[in-house]
Amino acid sequence: QVQLVESGGGLVQAGGSLRLSCAASGIIFRINVMGWYRRAPGKARELVADITSGGSTNYADSVKGRFTISRDNMKNTVYLEMNSLKLEDTAVYSCVARTTSGNYWGQGTQVTVSS
Repeated sequence: QVQLVESGGGLVQAGGSLRLSCAASGIIFRINVMGWYRRAPGKARELVADITSGGSTNYADSVKGRFTISRDNMKNTVYLEMNSLKLEDTAVYSCVARTTSGNYWGQGTQVTVSS
């Protein structure tokens, strides 16, 4: 089992920044990839970014150049630095840990971007 605890969501004005954190505990040695998904109202969940244990990253086109995912393997924590936030970035952001035994999800954190 892997437990994920997210933090850092909130309300921010367009153009502002937020940093999300996701701390993993449990059978963490099985984690291969950690990432962030989001679900906006009325839309399907989409991958925002993910990062392998070796540091390779992958981003959705809509966030490239604005968001940065990073990982601290010593702290078993993944971060999502979000800059130049847009109204369309408003969503519930969920952390995911992909392991050899399946995917584990955090509870989600709300990010709301206001005009």
